[in-house]
Amino acid sequence: MSLELRQQLKLSQQLVMTPQLQQAIKLLQLSRVELLEVVQQELMENPILEEAQYQEDEQTVRDINEEAGRKTSLNSEEQSMIKNADWENYLGEFSSSSKQSASQEREAPEELQSFEARHSSKPSLEGHLFWQLQLQDFSARDMLIGEEIIGNLDSRGYLQATIEEIAHSTDTAQEQVEAVLKRIQHFDPVGVGARNIKECLLLQLEALNEDDPVLTSLVQEHLEDIEKNRIAVLLKKFNISREYMQEYIGVIRSLDPFPGASYGTEEVVYISPDIFVYKYEDEFIILLNEEGLPSLQLSSYYTGDNQLVKDKTNKKEENEYIQEKTRSAVWLMKSLHQRQRTLYKVMQSILKFQRDFFEHGVSQLKPLILKEVAEDIEMHESTVSRITTNKYVSTPYGIFELKFFFNSALSMDGGGHVGSASVKAAIKKMVREEDPLKPLSDEVIATTLKQKLDVNIARRTVAKYRMALNIPSSSKRKKYF
Repeated sequence: MSLELRQQLKLSQQLVMTPQLQQAIKLLQLSRVELLEVVQQELMENPILEEAQYQEDEQTVRDINEEAGRKTSLNSEEQSMIKNADWENYLGEFSSSSKQSASQEREAPEELQSFEARHSSKPSLEGHLFWQLQLQDFSARDMLIGEEIIGNLDSRGYLQATIEEIAHSTDTAQEQVEAVLKRIQHFDPVGVGARNIKECLLLQLEALNEDDPVLTSLVQEHLEDIEKNRIAVLLKKFNISREYMQEYIGVIRSLDPFPGASYGTEEVVYISPDIFVYKYEDEFIILLNEEGLPSLQLSSYYTGDNQLVKDKTNKKEENEYIQEKTRSAVWLMKSLHQRQRTLYKVMQSILKFQRDFFEHGVSQLKPLILKEVAEDIEMHESTVSRITTNKYVSTPYGIFELKFFFNSALSMDGGGHVGSASVKAAIKKMVREEDPLKPLSDEVIATTLKQKLDVNIARRTVAKYRMALNIPSSSKRKKYF
């Protein structure tokens, strides 16, 4: 078999994802906060890109100055005296601040200090317990044990290490570890350092001086019965009235099963809507939220008739760098414009399909899929999916994620369809208005939905929606007194 070299032509098509196209796709799925971070980062890295500054019209500035001149009736001599007067000496002791204090303020003005220097950090569970540990009359060995115990607490306040492990790591006796742990368990919050929920609740009962044997037995042996509302079993065992049992359960439910959760490190995240939808007379107005988003432009120092660009003496690398950054800046500006334009068109289409929701609320939400909106605005379905991710709209009925308006359909007896979100809202309303002594079962809810909404829904579908709404079953919702 002989080997030979040949040349041949082959024609093919393939999709090439350029870096610019990847950036445009990435901008589509960014949230508003993430978009601001990307733009600010690009402003710092790209010298061609700058933020457009608002400039007042010269005629407007001239009119303001003339108006101010007409309102001031002081002659030139009086204006000169006001300008050159020594107001500190004139005011004397009636001055709100002396020259000495003013000089001290200039040395360390509060406005020049960072925000972190003037704002206290949120206390953590570990720091709160370490502060209390320092106030105890512990020996050096006990302090070491206490630090090891606090270091092995989870975010709920429970101890994740065994006594044997702590004793081994600190090279101490288990009895000494137990003694230190007992004292830490009575720190604030009480119950921290417990190894399970029963120990945690018993520690809190001890701090409340609750030594009732019935209460102790309920915590030690019948927490599952209380959780599942098996009250009849408890009444039969303890042979007490419902009123007394109600008091016991009320005390247990007032305890905190997760004492360390209030010192969590998670910060509250506030949603800033990307779109506002307002109703004006019989029409709805769509406004994009561009607050904080800088208006970008190309720097005149590098573009236009500037000599730096036209200078033939520049090195080849410098010219290539300027051209590359210019292309990057132009592409970013185009991508941002395309993102805002796509977001507006998608919201316009959603408003077209879900107008009844904006008129009457969640109960009128219709079935909608991404394909319908994509066909309406003549874009790909993946583009609609990206632009509706992590985007929020402010409506007359609250703030919702754009994904909220896309939901599956349930058939109706009349031949129509109703959105699953509307059915979920109806289930939530029915549970909220039910009698706590006789909660509605899934089968009853399904029958009621068929009667009121004329919708075909099975009991298992009701159970699925109820679990998605974090609503417990009827047996767990039932109140016995």
